[in-house]
Amino acid sequence: MSRIFILSVNVSTEPYPVYPLGMAIIASALARRGHEIRQFDFLASGCSQDGLRQALREFSPDFVCISLRNIDNVDSFSLEKAWYLPLAREQVGIVREVTVARIIVGGPGFSLMPEDILEFIGADYGIAGEGETAVCEMVAALADGVSMPRVFSAKQKPLSCNEMIAPLYDKGLLDFHMAHSGMLNLQTKRGCPYICGYCTYPSLEGGRFRPRDPGAVVDDVERAWRDYGVGSFFFTDSIFNDPGGHHLKVAEELVRRNLPVKWTGFFRPQGISRGKLALLKRSGLYAVEFGTDATCDATLLAMTKGFTFAEVLDANEACLAEEIPCAHSVIFGGPDETPDTVQEGLRNMEKLGNSIVFAFSGIRILPDTAIHARAIREGVLDAGASLLKPTYYFSPEITPETMNALIMKSFRNRGNRIFPPSSGLERLAVLKRFGFRGILWDRLISFNGREEWTSFKLIIRHQD
Repeated sequence: MSRIFILSVNVSTEPYPVYPLGMAIIASALARRGHEIRQFDFLASGCSQDGLRQALREFSPDFVCISLRNIDNVDSFSLEKAWYLPLAREQVGIVREVTVARIIVGGPGFSLMPEDILEFIGADYGIAGEGETAVCEMVAALADGVSMPRVFSAKQKPLSCNEMIAPLYDKGLLDFHMAHSGMLNLQTKRGCPYICGYCTYPSLEGGRFRPRDPGAVVDDVERAWRDYGVGSFFFTDSIFNDPGGHHLKVAEELVRRNLPVKWTGFFRPQGISRGKLALLKRSGLYAVEFGTDATCDATLLAMTKGFTFAEVLDANEACLAEEIPCAHSVIFGGPDETPDTVQEGLRNMEKLGNSIVFAFSGIRILPDTAIHARAIREGVLDAGASLLKPTYYFSPEITPETMNALIMKSFRNRGNRIFPPSSGLERLAVLKRFGFRGILWDRLISFNGREEWTSFKLIIRHQD
């Protein structure tokens, strides 16, 4: 058996630090095969290069597995300020300084452009796609002297529901992330059957939902609550509310076990009823994040979202009627955006009432997406252009400067309308200093006229 050092290189804290779930799942898979494991979260170490060097020397690994979650923060206002690949390359260099271990890199960020990223950061091998089975096979083969391709693709054979395993948590890392974010991320399923024009989920996880057994999901919740005192969870599925009803079975199991936990997740604003929301609320749902993505029917259609703005309004009203705070992430500047659609979209945002709106400008172009093909077709991007550095699509029908000015004017002095994204981060930073933890935006919304979080709103107004 081998000694394997697993390194999470993610340093993003926007909007809050996220527990390295991918690393924990890889650790679980390798530990089950009998390997000796050390998990190291660069963020939890204080981003200390010396701490990384010391941990590597102490553990003396045979292999170093690097988990690359993000390559940038998909905010066009940040550009290279939040491009994470140079830091990953530095960490590979540190590994090379202190050990002769072979370096294997994987994770969702890596899987977007595996060959290009492997070349850029200088690791030895890479795994594209789900890694828990593939990394065990690669480690075993390399340990036995068997030649392996530099990039091993696991995308052709997605794992079955029963092959998805529970993560192996590290108490020290859990303590750090609970102190800083107050919640733990989990998956109830993988994959996505929808074809949103910008999205990489179908490429990364497959074009159909692969749900885990509801009992296994709630086992993970119960274990985290019982063993580590975790009481708040974020379900990181591409979409939690699948049309097949798996999400309702998870909720029913949570209700049956009567666990004192709360949770939130990503939702599609379609097919949502008050009855379903009432069940979800009984199971612990306290807020909903909608992937609305566009703001009027013309841009929703161009983004191939598969729903209308009327359905967005219905979902929004259902949440507010059940007194469940909800937020909408929307992108301006996508396909078919014009001055008229921007104005229509801003009027539509007014119809969302006291729900939260997070607005973004432009769409990060990634391989194997419809936006990538459209950008090439429209001459926005050369066919052979590298996408390693953040590159954004903007509709040729409106200038970003004009569009951004319209959004800022509409959102001005509105505490529940966030644009540019950095303005929301500034507000969150203030709230964190006051001791608040969690997604935080949910506390902007009060029901029945009650100002339950007066201090929160006063802070927001002060920031504006």
